[in-house]
Amino acid sequence: MNAIAAITRAARSRPARAVTPAGLIPQVRRPEFDLSANVPKYWWANDPARTLLLAALSSSFPPGERFFIDSVRHYQDRITDPELQQAIRGFIGQEAHHSREHKALNGYLADRGIGLARLEREIQDFMDWMRKAFTPERQLAHTVAVEHFTALMAEDFLLKYDALEEMDPRMAPIWAWHAIEESEHKAVAFDVYKAIGGSEFVRLSEMLVVSVMFPVFTTMHLVQLMKEDGQLGNLKSWADMVNYLWGKPGVLRKLLPSYFRYYSPSFHPWNHDARELVAKAKRKWLGSPNH
Repeated sequence: MNAIAAITRAARSRPARAVTPAGLIPQVRRPEFDLSANVPKYWWANDPARTLLLAALSSSFPPGERFFIDSVRHYQDRITDPELQQAIRGFIGQEAHHSREHKALNGYLADRGIGLARLEREIQDFMDWMRKAFTPERQLAHTVAVEHFTALMAEDFLLKYDALEEMDPRMAPIWAWHAIEESEHKAVAFDVYKAIGGSEFVRLSEMLVVSVMFPVFTTMHLVQLMKEDGQLGNLKSWADMVNYLWGKPGVLRKLLPSYFRYYSPSFHPWNHDARELVAKAKRKWLGSPNH
């Protein structure tokens, strides 16, 4: 707590070094995806652990995205900047569509033997508890923190390395589309939080909560899915995934510097400008850098 207090004091006298680029309004897209019956069960690198890791994350998106929308919408009438108001509308549109598409994806995966309904209910129960236990400010700080995680996962996990190329070509576009939009709106909740004068102590302390909650829920759900799928003892799959995440290429290990920048008094999501990476992904997966 002393460390957080020191950062908070420093933050009052040090402005952020970056701002959201002018005119960058999240674009709401409604793509159609081909989830045919012959998509393999393990659609990422033919590997159970990697596939079920993303399935576990997908189970959290419908309730999570609704929580994010509500936390931002709560403060929408206090925002006077017209461009930020536009960005909020784009954020809400994108997140609402993510929730619907992942609800459909979760149903598709359930039909193929990967049951996500119970996991989704657990996340929903946790979100409902936060709605009752947290102040609106802390709920928004929670959204800001998770948005930092999802931006890192989008930009430096899915778009930067070869994950999408390793997926079945009918499944990859879903994750590419989601990653592109996560990058586009990564600063909206943060900008709203700053605009309403949100506490730095709350912002930083809530990231500490998320830093425990996010990996604990994800790991717990992955273990549950691997057990239910009869893959809990698949040591090769576990070892390959751990090596991918923390060894070589070590995509999560390489995210750590970007994660820790969140605690800087001068943090802003656009300190990490990934527009070129996202434009490249748009050309490949959406057909145009401006789409």
